[in-house]
Amino acid sequence: MKLLNVEVVINRDKGIQQAGHEPEVMEELDDATTTYAILSHRWGAEVNYKEMIGLMKMGEEKREEVKKRLGYHKIIESCEQAAKDGYKWLWIDTCCIDKRSSAELSEAINSMYRWYQNAQICYAYLNDVGESTFPTKKDDRFDKSNGWPEWFVRGWTLQELIAPREVKFFNKNWVPIGNRWQLASTLVDITRIPSEVLTSGLAGKRLSVAQIMSWAAERKTTRVEDRAYSLMGLFGVNMPMVYGEGKKAFRRLQLEIIREYNDQSIFAWSPQIPRAGSVLAEDPSDFRDCGGIKRREPNKFVDGLIQYIERKQLGWYRRPSFPSRRIATNPVHYCRLAWLRWRARALSQQFCTFTVGNAGIQVCLPVIPLPGSPPHFRAILACIPPVDIDLLSSGSSFDRIPRIDSTPRTYPEFRTLYLAHHQDVNEKCRNFILDDQHASYYGFTRCGTYPRGFTGDTVTLSSLTGDLIVVVYTNNDAKSCLAVGLGCHYGQEWVHVDYDGDSPNQEDSWRDFGKRAHTRMWKARAKYAQDMEKHGDVGYGKYIMKHVHLPRSIRAAKAVWGKWGGDDFKVMVDVVECPGCCDGPCRMTTTFVSTFYPCVWS
Repeated sequence: MKLLNVEVVINRDKGIQQAGHEPEVMEELDDATTTYAILSHRWGAEVNYKEMIGLMKMGEEKREEVKKRLGYHKIIESCEQAAKDGYKWLWIDTCCIDKRSSAELSEAINSMYRWYQNAQICYAYLNDVGESTFPTKKDDRFDKSNGWPEWFVRGWTLQELIAPREVKFFNKNWVPIGNRWQLASTLVDITRIPSEVLTSGLAGKRLSVAQIMSWAAERKTTRVEDRAYSLMGLFGVNMPMVYGEGKKAFRRLQLEIIREYNDQSIFAWSPQIPRAGSVLAEDPSDFRDCGGIKRREPNKFVDGLIQYIERKQLGWYRRPSFPSRRIATNPVHYCRLAWLRWRARALSQQFCTFTVGNAGIQVCLPVIPLPGSPPHFRAILACIPPVDIDLLSSGSSFDRIPRIDSTPRTYPEFRTLYLAHHQDVNEKCRNFILDDQHASYYGFTRCGTYPRGFTGDTVTLSSLTGDLIVVVYTNNDAKSCLAVGLGCHYGQEWVHVDYDGDSPNQEDSWRDFGKRAHTRMWKARAKYAQDMEKHGDVGYGKYIMKHVHLPRSIRAAKAVWGKWGGDDFKVMVDVVECPGCCDGPCRMTTTFVSTFYPCVWS
């Protein structure tokens, strides 16, 4: 690694020249045998490698411009602090890596955790803290960083907090405000990292992959790829840097972790917005709620599996006279549990092995078929507390799917599965083209969509398992709201119309209504999909109309949808005068026509 010569940097800044040849400001040394300090900070107007080594060869005007930068003052203050603490060498990421060389940059990123780990001390510079004491509670001054100094929400500073043997914090004026050991209790509140990790590091800790990922859930990086690259050292894995690959970097990181560890908690993630496809997470934020998940050792997994079976009452005998009550007195039940114990011990070696290939991630898991849906399974992971995930059989591999509202009844069985790890594997999309220009005739305008937006009039939904977007329309004069839900449920597309049954409050925004409508539709998505399925495929020349009366008015909302040329669905939304046929949601009507005519709206 290239290290700054503290004495040379300070003397050069003060204009002190030594007799003879000018000493090098930076030297390449072995981090394992060299005593050095290291800096952790937020980037701003910095000085790069080329400018640092060539400072004295610059023109005077350029040299003075460099010296005025906050990044240069940071280098000088760091060197003075290192000299005060008795260190000859200092490493700073902004100026000690020649980023013009992709090979040097890749080596530095892959080595960075080790460099911080081998440093005698790390100076953590908090440039947004002006007080002479460390903040002990959230402050509105840091509203852009969750109420704490920005240093604590950056991706790279996570390993810079954990790896060094000692971390000393400084405010923006370089006044010391505490060290990691003294501030451990406050740092636990800020970072959710256990105190034993903060005080003695990761060595010897049996932490799960999900736990470590959870620490990075709220952190941010300038480049998307750095979300993954900044975590390599924490897991002890290496991989080449490919800036420009985007979120694929995090997928590659997870595959490297899987090759290194037999920890099934890597599949225990739970995204805020349900999605289907790859068994791998899209981003560290998917592990936000995994801080309490621990890995269960293979030799203890069977005990946890039996506890899971008993708690879920799987396979319990039902008395014919009391079908709603289940009891575990059937001798077959205990024989089955004994067989599962034997089977689990026989497969213990397979629990310790993950194989990554083009077909997917090969892993042995206990799975339970879900009732009424043969291709859907619930897999039980070796975690504490027990974690289960839902899978969909898609040919030779299994896709991860959002939670299905279904209660399994049978015993789990051990199966060797190939879990899909490509984000787009088996993913199918449906386009809904929205035509709502007629709705404005009675004063209804499209306000927005929930939970995510789209541009133009085309909505793209995932049809692999479940997806839903709610389009909200309001009439401010009539104080009325309506919502049109465009959804997919396990390959079946559906449309539904909802309305605001209560008079909206002034404080009630369209987004609040959209969220309520989304919740109602999401809970009933299976029923809506089944209703659509009864009418058969919505092909060319066939459309489905849904009609709902709007309360406190003489009007009704209509949604007509079908295919008129191509594979995309066209959804037409209108508000019309109700002929008096309804006082609430009307039954869905299917009509066959050879071509679509505007008169269907009349």
